[in-house]
Amino acid sequence: MKSAVVIGAGFGGLALAIRLQSAGVQTTLVEARDKPGGRAYVWEKDGFTFDAGPTVITDPDCLKELWGLSGRDMADDVDLMPVMPFYRLNWPDGTNFDYSNDDPHLVAEIAKLDPADVDGYRRFLDYSAGVYREGYLKLGHAAFLDFKSMLQAAPSLAKYQAWRSVYSIVASFVRNEKLREALSFHTLLVGGNPMKTSSIYALIHKLEKDGGVWFARGGTNKLVAGMVAHFERLGGVLRLADPVDEIVTLGDRATGVTTKSGFHFDCDAVASNADIMHSYRDLLAGNRSAQRTKARLERKRYSPSLFVVHFGVKGTWPGIPHHSILFGPRYKGLLEDIYDHGVLAEDFSLYLHHPTVTDPTMAPEGHSTFYALAPVPHQGKFPADWSEVGPILEKRILDEIGRRLIPDIHERIVTKFHYAPSDFAHDLSAHLGSAFSLEPILLQSAYFRAHNRDDHIPNLYFVGAGTHPGAGIPGVVGSAKATAKLMLEEGR
Repeated sequence: MKSAVVIGAGFGGLALAIRLQSAGVQTTLVEARDKPGGRAYVWEKDGFTFDAGPTVITDPDCLKELWGLSGRDMADDVDLMPVMPFYRLNWPDGTNFDYSNDDPHLVAEIAKLDPADVDGYRRFLDYSAGVYREGYLKLGHAAFLDFKSMLQAAPSLAKYQAWRSVYSIVASFVRNEKLREALSFHTLLVGGNPMKTSSIYALIHKLEKDGGVWFARGGTNKLVAGMVAHFERLGGVLRLADPVDEIVTLGDRATGVTTKSGFHFDCDAVASNADIMHSYRDLLAGNRSAQRTKARLERKRYSPSLFVVHFGVKGTWPGIPHHSILFGPRYKGLLEDIYDHGVLAEDFSLYLHHPTVTDPTMAPEGHSTFYALAPVPHQGKFPADWSEVGPILEKRILDEIGRRLIPDIHERIVTKFHYAPSDFAHDLSAHLGSAFSLEPILLQSAYFRAHNRDDHIPNLYFVGAGTHPGAGIPGVVGSAKATAKLMLEEGR
């Protein structure tokens, strides 16, 4: 293989493009938006830097490997800063729980909730280490292209009761309800319902414990910028603000792509980091086998969307950590409303991001940058007019942060805006406005996800949240490793 086009400069597309270019494949990365990053977009307003997300960086080694392929050091382009605690979890009754990999401190936090759960936590950690070994280290970077590969993985998945949910596994080790929430909420960061997502995702706990939680100085956008700088240094070409209109196919081969501006690229292979439904439904509209795949994908379950309020405020808040989870009064019932009933509930749980406590340069001096994120149903379950609903929900979220953390928040706000499911659909061509693509349940994992290589077009590949292993930075960077391996083996 001499040349490739990668569609979409999100983390998955960037990681794949770096791997291909490092291996000597002339790679062109085509991005629809005016800036790279995909879901990791960035806005600069009134002196504040607002990362669109994602903001939790785990397993930094999977990123460092991208530079190591060509003998470079990621630290030349990106400054990763440790975040501690990883998260502060807060409940409406005022209980705080600081979650980290500082073992003595974490044990003390658990004992504060229920001393009897300390032993149960240690057993859960052993379980998490096992699924991390089997599910992430062994299977996270392997492409599942046929059912036989799934059968080979089945014994290890069965050993860890992969058919059970993360919450039910956690509940089998600890009895305190707050601790059950503290050890199971992580799946929400990759679009999964803790009550239904496979227990394999308990590996996230071990992933964070071993690798820590990090933040790129200047914001996640600086990690994106570092990846772009490295890709271009290797000789790769990035084309911005020119959406791909069609993946051109002839028979069972992809021959190139055509963009909205009329530009055409011929290449030996095409890989799409675009939304998986958008890729099959729109970019491959003229291909019969792709339309059959599209019909199968339409029947699958998609992750919820997000409603994100970005706001810059006067004052600094050293007492509010970098990452907070503000739980609402309900856990299971709220998850059912979001995932099953398609209800925009009166109550909500929030992820609060406060980057200026780690890096004050993301706001003007004496000010702070925040965002508050609430999971909400996707547009297929809740087809709202977000121009009407958005301002109402924005005020309710800011009121709640005012009640729990910043009493005079409305007087302090210098600038604010929100990002709704309709924006995910418009800006990212995300099917149903989903923020994480396919929901990570067992029957939509590994072989049952969209394949890293198309079943009928052998030089057409996929990378990102919709393919194996799934969403989150380690997930999409892992998908790039799996997809690059296929492309380079078949391109020889």
